Amino acid sequence: MNYTGAIFDMDGVLFDTERIYQQTWHELAKERGIELGEGFLKAITGTNGERMQRVVETYYQSDDGAAIVKECMKRMREKLSASVPVKEGVREILGFFRERGVQMAVASSSFPHQIEANLRRAGLRDYFDAVVSGTEMKHGKPAPDIFLCAAERIRCRPEECFVFEDSENGIRAGHAAGCITVMIPDLIEPSDAIRPYCSWICRDFFEVRERCCPRG
Repeated sequence: MNYTGAIFDMDGVLFDTERIYQQTWHELAKERGIELGEGFLKAITGTNGERMQRVVETYYQSDDGAAIVKECMKRMREKLSASVPVKEGVREILGFFRERGVQMAVASSSFPHQIEANLRRAGLRDYFDAVVSGTEMKHGKPAPDIFLCAAERIRCRPEECFVFEDSENGIRAGHAAGCITVMIPDLIEPSDAIRPYCSWICRDFFEVRERCCPRG
C-alpha cells in the first residue's frame, strides 16, 4: 500500500473527548428537563454547522439549536482548558509517520481555535503540516470536502492519504474523497452498513502501526 499522507479527525480519534462532549450534551438536556434518546449519540457524532443544529433542535425539542450548541462549546472550552486527554497510541503513530516522511493534517468539525488549542495543550501541534476545520467548508461530513481540502494542503493525492475516523459520517466522507479510510471505533461500534466503506477497522493506533509495518 502506497501512502504519503495521514489525515486525522480530532475528537474520539486523537483525543478522548467524545465522552466529555456527551456528558456536556446530557448536562444541558437535564437542565432543560429533557432526556436525550438513544439515537442522539449516533446522530450528533461527526456533525457540525447546520447539520448539528438540526440534530440538537430535534432532540432538545427547541427551535434555537444554535444557542444550545454555543453553550455546549463554551462549556467544552472550559473543561478542556486545563488538559486534553490523548488517546492511547496517538503519540506513537505520529512519531512513526514522522520518521517515514508522511505529511499529516487534522481535519475536524470543531472550530479552528479549539483544534489549535487542543493540539498545543497536548503538545501535538508540531506534528501536523495543516489544520482544517469543518467551519471552513460549505458542506460538512459526510461530504468529502474537508478531506479533499486537507489532502490538498499537505500536497498529497487523496488516494494516497489515510483518513482516521471514529464516526460513520467521517468514514463516508473519507470514502467519498477517495482516501484510505481507517475506522477506530470510540463510543460507537461500526455498523454492518459502514463496513464496506472502511479500508481497515482497527481497535487502536498500535494496530494501525502493525498493519502499516507488519513484523516478520
